[in-house]
Amino acid sequence: MPAGKGKEGAPTPACSDSIGIDALSDELLQHIIGFLQAQEAVRTSVLARRWRNLWKSAMRVRIVAWQGKFLGSVEKLCDFVDHLLQHRQGSTLLTFDLAFTSFGQEMSECLYKDDYNFLNHVNNWFWHAVSCRVQVLFLNAFGSCIEEPSLLLDNVPIKSRHLTMLELDGVSVQSRFLDFSNCPSLEQLKFHNCYFSYDSRFRIRAPNLVSLYLAIIWGMIPVLESMPSLETAFFATSMESEDTCDEDDCACEFCENYYNISGGTDSNRCVLLKGLSEAEHLTLFSGPQMYIFKMDLKCCPMFSKLRTLVLDDYWCVPDDFRALVCILKRSPVLQKLTLQLSSKKHRQQRERKGILGPMEGSAAILEHLKIIEVTCDAVDERIGKLTFFLCAFHIRFSLN
Repeated sequence: MPAGKGKEGAPTPACSDSIGIDALSDELLQHIIGFLQAQEAVRTSVLARRWRNLWKSAMRVRIVAWQGKFLGSVEKLCDFVDHLLQHRQGSTLLTFDLAFTSFGQEMSECLYKDDYNFLNHVNNWFWHAVSCRVQVLFLNAFGSCIEEPSLLLDNVPIKSRHLTMLELDGVSVQSRFLDFSNCPSLEQLKFHNCYFSYDSRFRIRAPNLVSLYLAIIWGMIPVLESMPSLETAFFATSMESEDTCDEDDCACEFCENYYNISGGTDSNRCVLLKGLSEAEHLTLFSGPQMYIFKMDLKCCPMFSKLRTLVLDDYWCVPDDFRALVCILKRSPVLQKLTLQLSSKKHRQQRERKGILGPMEGSAAILEHLKIIEVTCDAVDERIGKLTFFLCAFHIRFSLN
């Protein structure tokens, strides 16, 4: 279009042709392709001659097969991923995302067929990503149903100077895999709906972690070794995953009758709390019996950096606030405490009468704690008892 006159007589520039996507550099196009799911990324090869090989060097690979809809069958999925990784020829990866949920009966059959071992395929893909110097690695296997077969990862430690984030969902792990001491850059670690064997208590070694997330752990809860750089940690267990004793009248360390909080000094016996003691922000959700936390609180370490703490119902059972007082005493710089109460969980609690008066222990809570926030879905008798107990600290608290 020829240049014309503007509203006030000034010449207007001629319209230039719009800039198309082909004007972008190969590096930028590869970056964009990396946000596509793998099958869509491969389809870009038919757009033009220039696009034929761009997907092979994309630094993000996303393989998502929700509800078994990806390519129609497990066999086609495996063939596609095997060829995809073969064509990439070991190109460096920034992110590798493997996510596949229920394939129904077909998946169950493939997991155990001698001639077609799906578990071996997934393990090969996982370790291939590690060999490609991946920085962020996600593996979500078979969804959240624990009754479905879970993926068992090879029992060897990851050795990578590049891995910064690892997120596992719906997998089984063994002891050697949990040694991340050869991953100096690993800062974020997440286990969700994962299975740890009941045969022995495994140990998680990840000395440079900044963020740790453990939720819905099945089997034996792992021991957390020292994490001096830890800033944020989330732990949520359930009744099924904790150690229990079948004897009603037993007085062993896991039982209701054996409840001697802060009775020892050997922090080496801690399963969780010693490893979490360097955290600045901590969330602890327990099962109804608090077996692991009871054991840890007897030799509870000092939370010298903890500034915010979130606890659930099982930390404040009326009239027994010993667990709550214990962890508050050992959190000298704590600024905010949040208690998340559920009426459903309250029905699972067993109250203990006359164990702790509301004023006991309050003098040991330092002046840094300024805010206590209580969230609840229903007002019941717990709220009154908890309010009376917390008011002894002369701290502002809100009820939501």
